[in-house]
Amino acid sequence: MDEFILRPLAAGIGMAAISGPLGVFVVWLRMAYFGDTLAHSALLGIALGLLFDVDLQLSVLVLAVLIAAALLVLQHRSALATDTLLGILAHGALAVGLVAISLRSDIRVDLLAYLFGDILAVSTRDVGLIWLGALLGLGALAAIWKPLLNLTVHADLAAVDGVRVGRTRLAFMVLVALVIALAMKLVGVLLITALLIIPAAAARRLSAGPETMALVATAIGATAVAAGLAASLVLDTPAGPSIVATATVLFLLSQIRSLP
Repeated sequence: MDEFILRPLAAGIGMAAISGPLGVFVVWLRMAYFGDTLAHSALLGIALGLLFDVDLQLSVLVLAVLIAAALLVLQHRSALATDTLLGILAHGALAVGLVAISLRSDIRVDLLAYLFGDILAVSTRDVGLIWLGALLGLGALAAIWKPLLNLTVHADLAAVDGVRVGRTRLAFMVLVALVIALAMKLVGVLLITALLIIPAAAARRLSAGPETMALVATAIGATAVAAGLAASLVLDTPAGPSIVATATVLFLLSQIRSLP
């Protein structure tokens, strides 16, 4: 019973450690819809992984990175707005993924497990991979923290100061793709965007600076994981949605002091 509780808790806290700081920039850069796009495209990654018999998290990561690169190329070569491009990529990848799965009648897959996750089913190996990915992601984020912060303030001024805007954006998008691939088994591809956005949004009114906001977002995410798992066990509710619902409650509590 101890391992049954501790493994999901350790996995969830590992996810909060990377999704909190990364979610700060998702909120600042107004890229919530980008997270949704990667989450929807993850279904195509799952379909390709099943078709070619490769690790699903790896196939989701590779597909998400390709989607991020495609978005950067289209932003420079298309006259369409970014939100329009994101809508096309998200729904196109989702549709192709569903078609690809339907073409293989011998494949029987529980899509709900991938869409909504099952944090209670994580193994010791999963926990290790999540923490390894989180530590690597935090190291990469620390390396691009300053240029990414400059880009957040003003992209044109950042370019004048020597920041390689395109490369920095791509590195950030790859990190978001990494988090989505890691979190697929925990809260599912449809709920990972909430795990990225809600703790960071809740931390915004409770923080005086970027670094503080990243730490507070991590703490809120870890609290949501622990409280969500507890609520799931007591109320016999799905663990992933319970974690996101708890994070939403924490966000609402963080907004109380701003009410008239």
